[in-house]
Amino acid sequence: MQTQRGIERGLTRRHCLQTGFLGAGLAGLSLTDLLAAESSWLVKPSADACILLFLNGGPSHLDMWDPKPDAPDGIRGEFQPIASSLPGYFVSEHMPRMAQWMHKSLVVRSMHHSVNNSHAAAVYASLTGHDRGEIGGGARPDDHPSLGSVMSRLRPVARDVFPHVHLPYVTKEGAGGPPQPGFFGGILGRSTDPLFVLKNPNDADFRINELSPSLDVSAQRLAQRRALIGALDLPALTAAPAGGEMQKMQERALDILTSEQTQRAFRLTEEPDAVRDRYGRNIYGQSVLLARRLIEAGTRVATISWAPDANATWDTHGSNFKSLKGTLLPQLDSACASLIEDLHQRGMLERTLVAVFGDFGRTPKINANNAGRDHWNFCYSLQLVGGGMKEGLIHGSSDKIGAFPNSNPLVPGDVISTIYQALGVHHEAEVYDNQNRPHRLVPFGTVQSDFFA
Repeated sequence: MQTQRGIERGLTRRHCLQTGFLGAGLAGLSLTDLLAAESSWLVKPSADACILLFLNGGPSHLDMWDPKPDAPDGIRGEFQPIASSLPGYFVSEHMPRMAQWMHKSLVVRSMHHSVNNSHAAAVYASLTGHDRGEIGGGARPDDHPSLGSVMSRLRPVARDVFPHVHLPYVTKEGAGGPPQPGFFGGILGRSTDPLFVLKNPNDADFRINELSPSLDVSAQRLAQRRALIGALDLPALTAAPAGGEMQKMQERALDILTSEQTQRAFRLTEEPDAVRDRYGRNIYGQSVLLARRLIEAGTRVATISWAPDANATWDTHGSNFKSLKGTLLPQLDSACASLIEDLHQRGMLERTLVAVFGDFGRTPKINANNAGRDHWNFCYSLQLVGGGMKEGLIHGSSDKIGAFPNSNPLVPGDVISTIYQALGVHHEAEVYDNQNRPHRLVPFGTVQSDFFA
């Protein structure tokens, strides 16, 4: 059962005022009252789950979702636009399969934020809506939580299911650098961190050994261990936040070890070879396939961070067109289109939100580093599919060279607020840290009501 401390953390000042709790304090209220107050900022969800394909490093909007064939030489790029399934909308020629799903998609071409240098700061702004400028560095305990961590707290799943899974890398801020912020539980604590799947799903011997009990551990012994943990549930052990979090993680671990549904999700060998080939026989394609299987098993949020470090993939300062054409876009096109197709065929797309975006875009001007493009925070694009989003909507536009929004500009907080709304959480809610200090979920941003079908 949820503790009173956990319930108090979910209350917002606004809802305390609405229900008269702030002046009277929390003392004397029943558990039923507190649960009712907590549920007051939960909204009707249009989506049950979210799969985030985070193109870490900054994908080039000009060479993907927002081509500028009429721009001057040195800006328009090497790729040709192709017609999509949405009449009048064109995408890069190297996204042929994704092009066939644009009639189901919502594309925003007018994104912007304040970070143009630090990947870590841009990632943090993009994923949480907290734009703190160029304050970079690695993940910290006082960071605002990731989308999946918030959903783990506020819309929990069954105990024998991983609420939030992250794969295939803990992306570093440069090779050998610290982990980037925006992917962890932060102020909500380690118990809301995702399960990190850091093995290559494309390997023939792919298996998560940590999720399977040793051969010498029987079901009876697992039951005994569960009973022992229950017997140790003493106030002295759980009074401290760390003690309570450790107990929650131990209990969930035992539930997972005995869950056939969750164990089966990781058995990619059960997928036909043709399906695995369609997603792409590479670490990212198979990670996206695994994400689909985890969502089918009940996971709420699955995040794919598409880079081992910030400079490794989509950060195309050099050889932008060579990298996009040779590797990045073919892999994304196969994985993303296959995911949308499978969710659609299974009747899951309507309740599963697929989000595809990165930390910023790339410069309109092509540089001299073997035709690269540099960081560009002033305008970029993203794609949302399913989960109650309006189909075939192109929101906003950029100017003639893709440098600045021309109409309907949005910031990350607007999109993150909208995603929270889709997943059933009001963006103005406050979450509470281990010291019961309130933190607004998204500080800047407005739900885009016209995004919903």
